[in-house]
Amino acid sequence: MTLPTSTNLGQIQCAVDILRDVDLPFVLLEKPEIVIPLRAQFQFLERAARETGDACFGARLGQLVRMKELSKFGAWVCSAETLLQAIERGHAGLNVMLQTSTGLSLQRRGSLVRWSIDFLEPETDGRLHNELLGISYMIDTVRTYVGKRWCPEVVMTTLSAGAPRAGLEQVFGTNISVGHAVTSFEFDQALLNCGRAGSSCARLEVNAPVEPAVPEQDDALAMIAAVTDLALYEGYPRVDWVAAKLDISSRSLQRLLEQQGTSFRRLKEDALLRRAKSLLGDRGASITEIAFDLGYRDLAHFTRAFRRWTGRSPTEWREFARGSPASLL
Repeated sequence: MTLPTSTNLGQIQCAVDILRDVDLPFVLLEKPEIVIPLRAQFQFLERAARETGDACFGARLGQLVRMKELSKFGAWVCSAETLLQAIERGHAGLNVMLQTSTGLSLQRRGSLVRWSIDFLEPETDGRLHNELLGISYMIDTVRTYVGKRWCPEVVMTTLSAGAPRAGLEQVFGTNISVGHAVTSFEFDQALLNCGRAGSSCARLEVNAPVEPAVPEQDDALAMIAAVTDLALYEGYPRVDWVAAKLDISSRSLQRLLEQQGTSFRRLKEDALLRRAKSLLGDRGASITEIAFDLGYRDLAHFTRAFRRWTGRSPTEWREFARGSPASLL
């Protein structure tokens, strides 16, 4: 999820309050590239829409953030040579690089193509806002190649028949159609060959590493590990917090890990070690600050744990890493 940067203190406080209500770490305001479960994103958007009283919140948010700013995934998509290649990158990389449980499809319909977005997550609250946010990114992708003033003739939405459309038509600047199975829009297939003339999107190699890695939908172990990484931003990872984000009980999560031949303690310590190494690579942070950031009560507890993991104290590892960059990986 990407949150628009704001210097308005009122908006920042509102975002902090919403993150607190849906039990997500405040660091998302500074690090929007952090992976969160799709259900949590739905909850954030629904809560934000209620807080602001804006029935078009998802669509309006989508007008504030550009596709090329959607983590490294967006920059990678926008660096393709043509619109068709950009769309192909989006389809190939979305679930791996950014957001699981999301499907993109491109259908040819005579001289037109229809580009659609759909979510497999059964959660309903916040779904429409997420659909409108996603379609906004897709429209912005087309504009990267066609021109910033381009707009589809109509945006097809999953709004029920008879739902008011005037607000959304004002936000999107085009016609809104309701009653569709998925959210989508159409454009002339000739636009697929448009290049990036004048684009300022950053170039990334196709095989460049992209962080954070998002697990495949059917990879339960990787999903639990990803949410455990997220839990680090709340302090020392807690099994009940991770289980709640995955909508299962703590005991069910632990049984699932046992079936996979591992445990929450092992996943937690793997996550702590990765995060500790990353923080130790920042020369501006003291060892004590890092210990507290990771949720340890004091430096001694962190030092003992780190020595158990690596055979070195945090200070020794930091000094060793200065002469051996590969050890930072």
